Amino acid sequence: MYHPLSSTDFVAIMRFLPSFYVVTSLLLLTVGLPPSDAFAFVARQSPCLSSAGTTNSIPSLSSYRYAPCSALQASPSNDDCATAEDRLSRRDAGSSIIAMMASAFATTFTNTDAFAESGPEAEGRLVEFEVANLDGGGSGKFVIKMRPDWAPKGVERFESLTENGFWDGCRIFRVIPGFIAQFGISGSPEVQSVWRSKSLPDDPVKVSNTRGTVVFATAGPNTRTTQIFINTNPKGNGFLDRQGFSPIGEVVEGMDVVDKFYAGYGEGAPSGKGPNQGLIQAKGNAYLEPAYPKLSYFSKASFK
Repeated sequence: MYHPLSSTDFVAIMRFLPSFYVVTSLLLLTVGLPPSDAFAFVARQSPCLSSAGTTNSIPSLSSYRYAPCSALQASPSNDDCATAEDRLSRRDAGSSIIAMMASAFATTFTNTDAFAESGPEAEGRLVEFEVANLDGGGSGKFVIKMRPDWAPKGVERFESLTENGFWDGCRIFRVIPGFIAQFGISGSPEVQSVWRSKSLPDDPVKVSNTRGTVVFATAGPNTRTTQIFINTNPKGNGFLDRQGFSPIGEVVEGMDVVDKFYAGYGEGAPSGKGPNQGLIQAKGNAYLEPAYPKLSYFSKASFK
């Protein structure tokens, strides 16, 4: 239940509401609505306030740009609201209605853009891979954008591997045209042994395995470590969604380079004539370089 408020109390409370609702409230006041009624109306609209003081959910991603307490979150947390409130509380609304309205308008336009840019998609880091020994010769680059909103655990592991230089020298040992390109076993058995036992809990599948998405390979539930594949099927590999393969990012530049990874060795042993993953784990590039010299590999991987 909402209680009657004085004009003084109303102005004080407005300083702690997201600015969009401040503007709405002030406009209602200018047309003669009593303060208590104006506040009640705004409280019913706000995703941060309800009669029980709880948060309401944001119904769709398409509305995130206008969500004052959350960006790309289905249910804004109390921390999200506190952030918005703290930001507003640091602004001097002034003692007059005119000064407060000017500040609210300025904050509204500033914060709308800020929330659009500060969501998980915007925060995803870019990783650039330099590739040598492409099919037909030559080298190239491609860029992966991390998507922590899709798979936060997987993104954290991928970024940790990047920071530790894990990808440098890695061979793309399994390339099946029109399906996937797989890598992620270190050329150094000593380095690989450090990560081999560090299995990662699964992330739920939030998006489909479309062309260009980057995904951890697994040996079953909660077994992700370092192996990665890129979906290269032009139609996507949607059947992998049902098997629990959760994309962690996507190739945003250089997919043509990915399509040039050397694929001549085919499927790996024992199904085909390609590299044996057990031997890669045990011997690294000392096994791959003489036996499979045409494999494409990463000369360097770094954050952009």
